[in-house]
Amino acid sequence: MDILRYVAFSTDPLGGNPAGVVLDAAGLDEATMAATAAEIGYSETAFTVARPDGSLDIRYFSPLAEVPFCGHATIATAVAHAQRHGAGDLLLHTQAGPVPVTTSVRPDGTVTATLVSVAPRTEEIGDADLAELLAALRWNASDLDPALPPRAAYAGAWHPVIAAAKRGRLADLDYDMAALGALMERRGWTTIALVHRASDTVFHARDPFPPGGVVEDPATGAAAAAFGGYLRELRLIALPEVLTIHQGEDMGRPSVLGVRVPADPSSGIEVTGTAVRIG
Repeated sequence: MDILRYVAFSTDPLGGNPAGVVLDAAGLDEATMAATAAEIGYSETAFTVARPDGSLDIRYFSPLAEVPFCGHATIATAVAHAQRHGAGDLLLHTQAGPVPVTTSVRPDGTVTATLVSVAPRTEEIGDADLAELLAALRWNASDLDPALPPRAAYAGAWHPVIAAAKRGRLADLDYDMAALGALMERRGWTTIALVHRASDTVFHARDPFPPGGVVEDPATGAAAAAFGGYLRELRLIALPEVLTIHQGEDMGRPSVLGVRVPADPSSGIEVTGTAVRIG
């Protein structure tokens, strides 16, 4: 098995979110993929199998569980595929649905990838679930930004969006991993998108991922896509709009995610980032 290792959403190997990539997973069963992801230990490892038309089937495994869609591993896979087969358009068949990706090469040789998520949507979070979620985070209702109401947001996987009124609240992350993980497993939530709005188009984010056995993700493309859909559905941004999300800074792995939110309410959300190979 040829296992590639990349950092996504950064050009610095010490930043971004590491992902494992297996470009030829033909013949691997689910147990082998799960065991491989656990051994690698990154928040996600992607496994692809080529179809006759050149598109790819793709599955994503964390150290503890499979997820239907993962943004940073998608970016890493697209960059790895482009470096091996050439840049251009690629279609990925995820468990959440088809995800087109386009790669291009900058003059300095850096490969950039843009994915288009499945159509996003949001749901209300019940009062009891919200209270349990805040208690697990060790947050109070007064910590929340009333301009960005709590919602569960989807763009391939579900991510509750919880907005902090102050950047300092976001920087001080000390949550009950067991309690939060149990709630997330019951509700089918993949990560918690903790955000702070720095300006109309710039946000800071942190994403706990206890169901995957990961305390925190340094860059979460799936949550970024879901957040873009949340902002559009709740009419919290001008449309169309391009957003910048800074993530990983508080854990020493700075990442930058570009998010384009089209005006069409039925369209997917575009997430753009770079990736560099680390092994």
